[in-house]
Amino acid sequence: MIYMKKWLSTVAILGVLTFLRMPSPAYGSGFGIFAQGASAQGQANAVVAHTDGPSAIYFNPAFLNKLLGTQVEAGTTLLFPSRDFRSSTTATTASTEDTLYYPSTFYASHTFSDKISAGLGVFNPFGLGTEWSGTWEGRYIATKSKIETFDINPVVSYQITPDLSFAAGLDVILLDASLEKKVNLTPLGLPDANQKFKGDGTGVGYNLGIAYNVGHGISLGVSYRSEVEIDVKGNVSFDLPTPQLAGTLPNTGGKTTIILPRQLLAGVAYQANDRLTIETGFRWEDWRSFKESKVELNQPVAGQTTIADPKNWHDTFAVNVGGKYRLNDTFTLLAGYLYGWNAVPDSTFEPSVPDANTHLFCIGTDMEFNKIKLAVSYAYQLQEERSKNNTVGAATGGAANGAYNADIHLLGLSVTYRF
Repeated sequence: MIYMKKWLSTVAILGVLTFLRMPSPAYGSGFGIFAQGASAQGQANAVVAHTDGPSAIYFNPAFLNKLLGTQVEAGTTLLFPSRDFRSSTTATTASTEDTLYYPSTFYASHTFSDKISAGLGVFNPFGLGTEWSGTWEGRYIATKSKIETFDINPVVSYQITPDLSFAAGLDVILLDASLEKKVNLTPLGLPDANQKFKGDGTGVGYNLGIAYNVGHGISLGVSYRSEVEIDVKGNVSFDLPTPQLAGTLPNTGGKTTIILPRQLLAGVAYQANDRLTIETGFRWEDWRSFKESKVELNQPVAGQTTIADPKNWHDTFAVNVGGKYRLNDTFTLLAGYLYGWNAVPDSTFEPSVPDANTHLFCIGTDMEFNKIKLAVSYAYQLQEERSKNNTVGAATGGAANGAYNADIHLLGLSVTYRF
């Protein structure tokens, strides 16, 4: 009986930690998403120092003053991820289920005068998901993970001088999460139980942007997004093989806090002539805010009401280069490359967030038809192989140590209408 209580305590403590095990990213470190516009994606997001339309609300709203009249842009990115695992213990392999994700965007901008412009953006800055088989080696760490965020972002831009503009905005972020894993009941002679958490929360932050025209075809851009603290409330539920365990693993409410990181984007663009524009830059994300996951439960689970788990993520960078070449009045070619470093240390790396250093190869085209612009882009994200060799998940029956490989195909589509 003492052994069973200790074992169930371990299961509960480590199991409920899926509150904060986030799904995998799309060419963002940690669990960031940077699929915020098809034209921008075609240039590997090297659009911080020149404008490509209303998606400047996300990348650098200080460029809204360059957009004439009223413009509306809507789009989506179809993501086809593939992740594979090879166990270092048994040499068995596993792959995630084939799943389609489609983070979407909406932007609207309006120029009020030669000094003041404003815009509104709605997009998904963090999230996506992973879905592993319920029988794979790491099922006691994660099976299904899904998180969605929606950022409602109004911004205002002011032209300080003919060459310098400044913008500021508000980020209202809505978060919804659904996280599942198996609970190991083998020592009791029982089949696995299923644990599921569903929760949501809201946080508020701000964003800033600066754009400066150096002259001679050179422009500079910097944008910043603050960290956002989100209090997440939800419920943990267990699908148990026997009701006798309900007293030890009860369904209960709980809460935790997620701090989304600060982000800084910077770029320098060069307009070589009327046809060619190129840009290079970097992105910094302060994932040091994700130091630990700490969960407070409304009622004890195996005698525990507070659970803390170290994460110790670190800040990280990505560098990119991209450009566009206008073939004629209708077609513009896009291309770019991005390399990003991961935010997750080896000591806390696990399959819910199989983050790794990333290569991103991008191509695309803009098509102009009077007041309408269509953008189509394709990107291939290749994550470098990442090895797990730590104790995360070991106490619950499966560390899933081994090699993790992943890639993602991204198809971006957007349409812009100029009034």
